[in-house]
Amino acid sequence: MSTVGMAQAPEGRPHTAGDGATKEEPAIPIPPETTSVTKHEWAAGGQMIHYTATAGNLLIRDDQDKANGSIFYVAYTEDGAEAKNRPVTFFYNGGPGAATIWLHMGSFGPVRVITQSPEATGPAPFEWVQNQYSLLDKSDLVFVDAPLTGFSRAVGKGTAKDFAGTDQDIKAFERFIVRYITANQRWNSPKFLFGESYGTTRSAGLVAALQNDGIEFNGVTLLSSILNYNRRNPGLDYEAIGYMPSFAAIAYHYHKVKTDLSLAEWVQQARVFARGPYAEAIQQGDKLPSAEFDAMAAKVAAITGLSVEYVKESKLHISATRFRKELLRNDERTLGRYDARFMGWDPDAAGDSAGYDPSDTGISGVYVGAFHDYIQRELKYMSQETYYLSGPGLNQDWDFKHKPSGSGGAGRNGEQTAPDVAVDLSDAMRKNPKLRVFSANGYLDLATPFFSTEYDLSHMDLPEKLVGNVQFGYYPAGHMVYLNVDALKEMKADLVKFYALAQQR
Repeated sequence: MSTVGMAQAPEGRPHTAGDGATKEEPAIPIPPETTSVTKHEWAAGGQMIHYTATAGNLLIRDDQDKANGSIFYVAYTEDGAEAKNRPVTFFYNGGPGAATIWLHMGSFGPVRVITQSPEATGPAPFEWVQNQYSLLDKSDLVFVDAPLTGFSRAVGKGTAKDFAGTDQDIKAFERFIVRYITANQRWNSPKFLFGESYGTTRSAGLVAALQNDGIEFNGVTLLSSILNYNRRNPGLDYEAIGYMPSFAAIAYHYHKVKTDLSLAEWVQQARVFARGPYAEAIQQGDKLPSAEFDAMAAKVAAITGLSVEYVKESKLHISATRFRKELLRNDERTLGRYDARFMGWDPDAAGDSAGYDPSDTGISGVYVGAFHDYIQRELKYMSQETYYLSGPGLNQDWDFKHKPSGSGGAGRNGEQTAPDVAVDLSDAMRKNPKLRVFSANGYLDLATPFFSTEYDLSHMDLPEKLVGNVQFGYYPAGHMVYLNVDALKEMKADLVKFYALAQQR
C-alpha cells in the first residue's frame, strides 16, 4: 500500500490511578493514511476511460484538531483529467449507521454485482461485471463508509458519541470531504453528493453545512428519500396519505387492480385521490358519515387491491407493514419492504405482518461476497478488520436532534428533536441559486414512499425562480432502484441530463 499522509502519533487518554494521580491511558491507535492504487479501463457506448481505483482511509479531526476518525473510501478517478473539468461525486448509503457496499456494488460504480432480482440470489460463486451504466463517463466517484461502518473506525480519543447522531454525522462527512478535496487537489472541481435512504437526510444537511463553510456544490441526488422524521409517527393521517400512491403502484404491478392506464397514469390518479377525497375523509375520523365511509372504503379497495372488508376493518388507514402481508395473502406470499417486487413466505399465514424482508435477505449474500472478492482480488485491498455492514449499536444509539443550518420556514429553524432537513436544503438553494437537486424514486418502495418525498420537497418555501431546480425521476423498482437493471439504465439517462444542467454557468 502507498501512503498519502503522515501517520499521527497516538494520543493519550487521561485516567485516574488508585492513588489519585492522573495518568495517560493509551488511546485507540491512530493508523496512517494509506491507499491501495490500481489501474483499470472502463468501456461503454463506444467510449473508453482509463481510470485509477484508490481504496484507502483518510483521517478526520475533532474540534481540538485531534484525529478522532479513520474513514474508509474507494475512489475512481479518470487518468489525465483536469480537476476543473472533471466533476467528483461523493456516494454513501444510509441506515443511519450503514456501510456503502450497496451503492458501491450496485449503482453507478465501474462494476456491479449480478443478482437474480426480484428473485433471491443463491449462494457463491458470485459474479460482478463491468457496469455499462456507471457514471464514470460523467464524474469521478468516491464511495464513503460512514464512521464506524465498513472499515471506518473511531481513533485516538474518538468514541461512538462523536459520530452517532444527525449533526455529528454531518460534521464527520464535512470533515472527510474537506480532507479528500484537499489531499487530492479537487477544490476547483464541480462537486456532487449522492445519498440513498438516510443518506438523503445526510445530504440535505451536509450540502447546507458545506455551503455555510464556503464549499459550494453543483448538485445533490436524493435516492429514496427521508427528509422529515417528524412525520414518521404511525398514528398520523399523513402516513396513510403518503403511502397511498405506493400501494396503488404495487397493486398495479401485481395485477390486483382493474385499469387500462399506464403505471405512471395510475399513480397520478392515486396522487389526486390521496391528497383530495381520501385526505378529506380520514381527517374527519369518527365523524365521517356511515354512507361516505362505505363509499370511501370501496374506492380505497379499488386503488390498493385490498378487499373492501379489510379496508373497513382498518378504518381506512392502511399500514405499510400490514399491506405487505395482506395484498398476496390468498397466494400465501409476503412482499418486500425495500422492494415490493420481491416475495417471501411466512410460516404463519394468518399473521398480520411479514416475518422478514425478502428484498433484504434476497441480496445480502451476493453483495457481501462479491464486495469482498472484488476489493481483495481487483483492488488489492487487504484488511484484517471486520467490514461492518451496520456499525455496532449505531442505529440504536442514534441522536436524532438537529440544529438546521441557516433559516427555514416559520417554526422550523430551531433545534429539532427529529430532523427536518428540507429546511437545510432550502437554505442551501437560496444561498447557492445554481444548486440543483434530483430526487430519484422507486414506485415499489415501502420504506420511503415517493409521495411523502414529493410533499417535503414541494414545501421548502423556495422562491418561484428556484422551484425548477428540483427535478424528479420515477422508476419501476423499489428502494434500491438499481436492483432493477432496466430502471438503472433509465436513471443513468436521467442523471446524464441532470449533471449537464448542474454544470451550466
